[in-house]
Amino acid sequence: MFLAPLGACDSPDNEKSIDIPLPESAASSGCGDSGSLETELFGSIETNIRWSGSNMNCENMLRPNSKGIRLRFAGEVAGETLAIIIALPTLQRATASSELPSNVTATVEGSGRFFSTPNLDACWTDIESQVADTANENIFVVTGTLYCVTPLGEVNGEAAVSIPELAFTTLIEWAK
Repeated sequence: MFLAPLGACDSPDNEKSIDIPLPESAASSGCGDSGSLETELFGSIETNIRWSGSNMNCENMLRPNSKGIRLRFAGEVAGETLAIIIALPTLQRATASSELPSNVTATVEGSGRFFSTPNLDACWTDIESQVADTANENIFVVTGTLYCVTPLGEVNGEAAVSIPELAFTTLIEWAK
């Protein structure tokens, strides 16, 4: 079982691939037509995630003082909603960048369980592309890969989750 204690990761049978469509269209989910997230989680949450724009929700928001952006990806895992938030404080509009310092938080919504990086030294993100939408100059299709060299520690406990690599494509709205 995925969530009961969230520590039930002693068996490879706990690994799951997720492909559950939501009723919303890809565009209305905030992910765009090519939205996707692929990763494998280890530790207190063990799962294989292969979400597309049709079975996940994507959100983004500018960080305070216009210092970068936050990306939020959420989808279903074993009947629960898992959200992964990536803060990119140095990402700039319309730029591809390598080795951007990143903070990452993973939470099982409604459970009170939060896993987070301790600082900006634990993870970084490579943004391969930011392509402007032809209909709206403030919206960009962004493709990137997050890498973490240390686990995300549980904020209210002793557990941890590892996200060695996470690939994503989503929409970013730079002016809200």
